[in-house]
Amino acid sequence: MFFRPINASFFGKILKVFPIVTTGKPPTLLSLCKRLPAAALLLALVAGFTAEVAWSQTENSESVYRRKPESALAAAGSISVVQADAAAVKAPPDSASQSTSAGTEKAESAAEQQGRAERIVAATLAGLARAQSLSARVRQRVRVGDRVLVGSGRYVQSGLGEDQRFRYESAIKSDTEEFELLEVCDGLFFWTYRKTGSNPPQVERVDLRRVRDRLAKLPGVDPSATSAYLGGVQRVLALLREWFRFSTVHSTVIDDLAMWNIQGQWSVEGLAGILPTQAEAIRSPSGIAPTELPDGMPYSMRLSISKRELFPLRIEWLAIPGKRPVAATTPEAVAVLEFYDVHMGEPVDASAFVYKPATEGLIDCTDTIVNQLSPLRP
Repeated sequence: MFFRPINASFFGKILKVFPIVTTGKPPTLLSLCKRLPAAALLLALVAGFTAEVAWSQTENSESVYRRKPESALAAAGSISVVQADAAAVKAPPDSASQSTSAGTEKAESAAEQQGRAERIVAATLAGLARAQSLSARVRQRVRVGDRVLVGSGRYVQSGLGEDQRFRYESAIKSDTEEFELLEVCDGLFFWTYRKTGSNPPQVERVDLRRVRDRLAKLPGVDPSATSAYLGGVQRVLALLREWFRFSTVHSTVIDDLAMWNIQGQWSVEGLAGILPTQAEAIRSPSGIAPTELPDGMPYSMRLSISKRELFPLRIEWLAIPGKRPVAATTPEAVAVLEFYDVHMGEPVDASAFVYKPATEGLIDCTDTIVNQLSPLRP
């Protein structure tokens, strides 16, 4: 069932809809992996958002980490997936150009590195849940072959526990189409609006009371902390922790901003579940090569987290792009999701969390979501 907007409201999204019934089998996770580039795949895992990409020109950029006087984390410029800044993308993790403490960092074993990387990411997710308020602008760029899809948006969050609300919106554009995603948690319901190309919009909702009731029955879970199970930045980071294992962490300074640069690889069992026909190779001691993954599917990922705020400013997915078979080369960034102009602890406009579509024809996904809930990785 899909919905057509007939009115506009705050942030330009729908207030009223009427249903258009359509039929069609939803794509499987494997088909998403084959069809979608890395960042869109992660968004698909968050909210089921799928899109066919269209051609768009790439452009050079300056670093997104540069501070402006009015904000410690403000950023300028646009992302370049093909030619990202050398300090953040091309330099080896332990190079002097990437870290001012390369010569002084304590030598660590592989196990110690992995443990520290995992703890930093876990602390970042926990810190987001405890943030009284935050807002950030969003941009992303996804490369598929020689085509690029560019997006922008905003994230706002306010409150703690059961009072926590958030709004995440993103519009990904090409030269001919636009793909929209909106997620709103108003404290009572979690709403998802998405529009894929020329298809009619779709609106879904989840009853938060039932989600909390289910979480209360799970061991070691705070039933008031629902955001990481639903959407927004917390869900993105929670999914990264579910699907990837973080192996290395290095200190780096980019435009005077101290950051953690963290590398992650697929969870063996997670990847084997996505690619069952290659499960044996994935589980083997040597693992699977990046050239053996479907085109557009990430081989690894990289997180850039600010040390002071513990906020994930950049998420990169790395792969060897190109039609298979492809020559073995060093994986490169094929998708980037960035948060910039970040403000924490400042007042947030409460109207951002008001979303009132008509109840007639809405798709209620509560049963599906509740039945799928399970504790996050500790």
